[in-house]
Parts: sequence; C-alpha cells; structure tokens
Amino acid sequence: MMDERDFQKKCDAALEALRNRLMDVGDEHEFEVEGGSGKLEIEFEDDEGTRFVISPNAPVRQIWISALTTSFKLGWSDAAQAFVLEKTGEMLNQVMSRILSEKLGEAVEV
Repeated sequence: MMDERDFQKKCDAALEALRNRLMDVGDEHEFEVEGGSGKLEIEFEDDEGTRFVISPNAPVRQIWISALTTSFKLGWSDAAQAFVLEKTGEMLNQVMSRILSEKLGEAVEV
C-alpha cells in the first residue's frame, strides 16, 4: 500500500484534473462544480437539489464518489497509473462519465 504522502500527491493531481474537465463539461450540461478542502461537489439544477461528492479517503487510500444513492470506491492501480473502480475496472473519468450520463439522460464525456 502506498504511503499517505504519495496517496495525497496522486489524489490531488487526479482531483485537479477531474475538476478542470468537469468545469468544461458542466457549462455544456448545466451543472456546477465546486471544490475545496480536498473534495469536489457537483450540483445539478434540478428540483431535488441533487449533489455528487468526490472526496479522498486517506486511511484506506481511495477516492470515494457519493452519487446516485451509491458509494463508488476507487483505489490506485499501478498498472493503469490511475484511480480505478475495482469492480468494473473503470478509471475515475470513466466512472464520472457513466454516472453523469445516467443522471442527465444524455451522453457525457469527462
């Protein structure tokens, strides 16, 4: 298992890259992206006030996504050099593309 410092470095880089991509996609698909304190939040302009939260979980060295009444837990893969959802093999951007597409009912590419 990687140490906390290495995890934080990789996690910060992954979240910053994701944030930048979501900012571009958000304008097109009408959702807001906010970040701070090491986490990202996606807020949708819907009646339910839906929010997705993407945050690091340092003790277990994972990035967690809370969305669609589900918690997605992505761990670091040395082979992929990315955070990956073990159950499906999807990388962070792929998971976000899938859940955003499901939420919005249209194809979203992150």
